[in-house]
Amino acid sequence: MQEEKIFIETLTNPKTQNEAFKRLIQHYQKPLYFHIRNIVLNHDDADDVLQNTFIKVFSNISNFKGESKLYSWIYRIATNESLTFIEQRARKQGVSNEDVQQKAIQKLESDVYFEGDAIQIKLQKAIATLPEKQQLVFKMKYFEEMKYENMSEILDTSVGALKASYHHAVKKIEEYLKTN
Repeated sequence: MQEEKIFIETLTNPKTQNEAFKRLIQHYQKPLYFHIRNIVLNHDDADDVLQNTFIKVFSNISNFKGESKLYSWIYRIATNESLTFIEQRARKQGVSNEDVQQKAIQKLESDVYFEGDAIQIKLQKAIATLPEKQQLVFKMKYFEEMKYENMSEILDTSVGALKASYHHAVKKIEEYLKTN
């Protein structure tokens, strides 16, 4: 915790801020990319959202109060940026968030950065049928193997509620996979 406090001080000090921010990007770029990619599904969109996330982090680091871990704060920004991206795309296209997700799944099959197969596509289709919160919880637990305690800080939800959401998501996905 002390190490994080010192790092935050270097991020907020104008003399050390640029170097500290470079280290922050090096540390978080890859895991954040995959976190965002799990939500928005498309490589190019994930890159755009990742860039927006780092801009928000840089612009707002002076507002970071330390009430949560820096990790949780950054992931919360990335999650919110991802969801905002989907909402904005849906609004521009005049469709629902679910329709945006369905289109993204259809594009996965032709995405050169997607390494999955037909089963992965089917799993993504099953996930897309879930309510937004269950999608997030399932993706964070299943794909990122994130601990419930970390998810709790990021999503500002109790561990018990997250476990219940994950359980319901798994049941719905199993049912979808059996019937489709």
